[in-house]
Amino acid sequence: MSLSLVSARLFESFMLNGEIFFITLLLGLPLGLVVSFGSMSRFRPLSWLTKTFVWIVRGSPLMLQIIIVFYGPGLIWGIKGVGRVDATLVAFVINYACYFSEIFRGGIEGIPAGQKEAGQVLGMTRTQVFFKVTFLQLVKRIVPPSGNEIMTLVKDTALANIIANKEIIMMAQEYGSKGYIWPLFYTLVFFLAACGLLTLLLGRVEKKLSYFR
Repeated sequence: MSLSLVSARLFESFMLNGEIFFITLLLGLPLGLVVSFGSMSRFRPLSWLTKTFVWIVRGSPLMLQIIIVFYGPGLIWGIKGVGRVDATLVAFVINYACYFSEIFRGGIEGIPAGQKEAGQVLGMTRTQVFFKVTFLQLVKRIVPPSGNEIMTLVKDTALANIIANKEIIMMAQEYGSKGYIWPLFYTLVFFLAACGLLTLLLGRVEKKLSYFR
């Protein structure tokens, strides 16, 4: 079997993994910030509901969430559900938004209250305090834990095959069913390369954000 042919087909399948990765980050990060505001809300019912939802999502397997999003609408309401890729994206975005929300919440609550109060004394609005005082420190604080979640996300994209999305591991399994085991191991190259690039990128970001020592 030609290495170039296998490489091309695996790379094509890995594009789905990449799509899930980038869309999850693009939507999950800002949504996570919104969810963190809900968790920290002074309005008790909103705070309780948000924290309960985050607890349920973080306490259940992502694989199960993908299955529920894909099959749930049809089984519960008898309506046609979303497509396989769309269901995967919805589950991933919600799941990772909840994880990112806890990182954001920890970062915001870890900033001394005195700094926020000082900004308000200077006549800054709550919005100005957040973006000019809190946000800059928040970004630096959340990069390391967010980096861990981002690295996990790369590998979690393989869970898309639970509802027959043909991502890279599912493609490699097809070769395995034909008696070729090496393409399955070859998928390691793709994941290791992606994680290696992310490690370098996140390292550079941490150095760029070394303005608070």
